[in-house]
Amino acid sequence: MSSEVKRTAGGALLLDGMQLRDETVAKIKATITAAGNPKICLATVLIGDDPPSHIYVANKHKKAQEAGMVSKGLQLPADATQAQVEKAVSELVADKSVHGILVQLPLPKHINTEAVLALLPVEKDVDGLTERSLGRLVRDLPGHVPCTPLGVVRILQRYNIETVGKRVVVIGRSALVGLPQMLLLVRRGADATVTVAHKSTKDMIEVCREADIIIAAAGAARMVTAAHVKPGATVIDVGVTRINNKIVGDVDFDAVQAIAGAITPMPGGTGPMTIACLLENTLEAARMQGAI
Repeated sequence: MSSEVKRTAGGALLLDGMQLRDETVAKIKATITAAGNPKICLATVLIGDDPPSHIYVANKHKKAQEAGMVSKGLQLPADATQAQVEKAVSELVADKSVHGILVQLPLPKHINTEAVLALLPVEKDVDGLTERSLGRLVRDLPGHVPCTPLGVVRILQRYNIETVGKRVVVIGRSALVGLPQMLLLVRRGADATVTVAHKSTKDMIEVCREADIIIAAAGAARMVTAAHVKPGATVIDVGVTRINNKIVGDVDFDAVQAIAGAITPMPGGTGPMTIACLLENTLEAARMQGAI
């Protein structure tokens, strides 16, 4: 690893997602420059006034532009109808200059999310969230992988954390993170033995203590304590909870870093890599559509 290795106060390897994101953005920019600077376009659809969503989307546009991409933002009011949302997405689908489309979730409660996502063709679904994209992941066919689970894999790869033959516990079973994370880690190449734990899992501490790698994606603030972690294990924090306007992860970082062999910070770990992998997917989307 060429860049400086960072460690926590307790000596654990700090898995720096911001550093890796910046490396990824630089690589994508170099690839686009080498290809003659084709106009690779990422479009986002944002509905309503949810402040965190606005921050997330702004960060995505900023990093896309840093990577040498064109970014296009479409914003609709919170009271937009199903027909208006579907029309907006359909127009982006038909626009040949747009290579990747991200519909920022969650959508307002009156909008049928599945109907909106179903409009996205596989090649433009850079969030990897449609049933066709997830089906391709299950079948190990070409397509886009959900950005957060892919970001976790990139962190493990970047810091040379072995998965072959290792025991991994993924806490959380959402279609957004937990289930695709399991699929990525059990397929050939990663070859891990994966347990998916959730709120009905009995003896959660004992289950986690058997893991070489814990990936916490339950959205439950500081649920993973020192008691859950065997000495030297790798701990990846995906969960995000806002408490008093501060972001808190699923891992009790201060306690766990003294025991873990490697750990992601929160913020600054998996979040930046989610954006990096969105751009990685957008570059691949452009390739799939013959733009690069």
